Amino acid sequence: MARRYLQLALLSMLPFFLFAQKARKKEDRFGYFLSGNSKFTRIPFEMHANLIVVPVKVNDSDTLHFILDTGVSSVLITNPDAIKKQKLHFTRKVQLTGAGEGQALTASVAIGNTIQMSKMMATHQNMVVLDEDVLKLSEYVGVPIDGIFGYDVFNNFVVTIDFLHRELLLVRPESYKYRRKQGERYPIVIEDTKPYADVVALVEGGRELPIRVVIDTGAGHALLIDKTPTNKIQLPQKVLRAQLGRGLNGVINGNLGRIDKVRFGKYELENVLASFPDSVSFGVKLASRDERHGNIGCELLRRFKVTFNYADRYMILKPVKRRLKETFEHDMSGMEVRAKGDDFRQYYIDKVVEDSPAWEAGLQEGDEVLFINNKSSNDLIISEIYKILQKGEGKEISLLVRRNGSIQFVKFQLKRMI
Repeated sequence: MARRYLQLALLSMLPFFLFAQKARKKEDRFGYFLSGNSKFTRIPFEMHANLIVVPVKVNDSDTLHFILDTGVSSVLITNPDAIKKQKLHFTRKVQLTGAGEGQALTASVAIGNTIQMSKMMATHQNMVVLDEDVLKLSEYVGVPIDGIFGYDVFNNFVVTIDFLHRELLLVRPESYKYRRKQGERYPIVIEDTKPYADVVALVEGGRELPIRVVIDTGAGHALLIDKTPTNKIQLPQKVLRAQLGRGLNGVINGNLGRIDKVRFGKYELENVLASFPDSVSFGVKLASRDERHGNIGCELLRRFKVTFNYADRYMILKPVKRRLKETFEHDMSGMEVRAKGDDFRQYYIDKVVEDSPAWEAGLQEGDEVLFINNKSSNDLIISEIYKILQKGEGKEISLLVRRNGSIQFVKFQLKRMI
């Protein structure tokens, strides 16, 4: 009888042991996975300044906003204030170098963190935390930006970016199967955590020049070309000096020009706006300079539904037909605007290009933009302001600005400068 009671007692405790074992396995799980053993998950994202902004939690933080970048190798916290309440385990200091004309950034490495994006989980992860938010990405993007990540997401899942519906689809590689209706498949090469493709060619005057590019979702431009003394790439006859963007080490300056035609896989895009960065701010700082000629950014990628399969080394392009017909445009005002304030709804002119419409209208650096075309700037996000200033050559723009406490009203017409 005693033996029977012992057996019953052990059986009654079995569910507890199984639960404890299951919980222990869950805690011990390492790396990137989908919770609940899901085969896939859908994650909505926002597009700001042609960048993919996704909701992320770090450990037990509130929801943060990260830029999803195909090739960034580490989880990078750009806004350290966003995680200042977290108890992080820092191990060492590092210096970060990349594109831009500034100096290397100082940061700290924190180990043993949990990253969550909807059902996507990552445990025991290292993060690089900047000592201070020197990049100020929020001012360019117009919404809070707390970090950048990407490579490990793409490396652990098949990732489809639906730019039209602003949704990510993450599928476990073993559950994914390519079907022709998803689009055309093209090979990619993963080197130094970045996806390279050899399916791009520049077409000028009937001559075709194949180039190797990085497919870069962390870039807002259409096409960046790294012209060097050793390659055959030439600047277009007409170029515009401009601040092309911001890299890890500061501002990237260079030229803007147009390429007659760019072939991307079997698709052709005409009159593509291309960036040609100065070597001092871009090429000389990149170790793989000889292995690639530039990168494709989201201004071009957003014209497709794009799938990345890092495991099997290919990407899929499915065009959005109406977007393929959209023109490539640059700012037509000649002024650069930055977002400030707690909600990034205060806008200040950061730079005015000489002889541009904004210059001729008398606008100055530091002017606060209060109204645009009779609409309060508080009701606009910076991406909407960019669109207003990029489309409609000859369109009249009216601005109400504050300068040194006084209110001024100005008008000018948009002019295509490149």
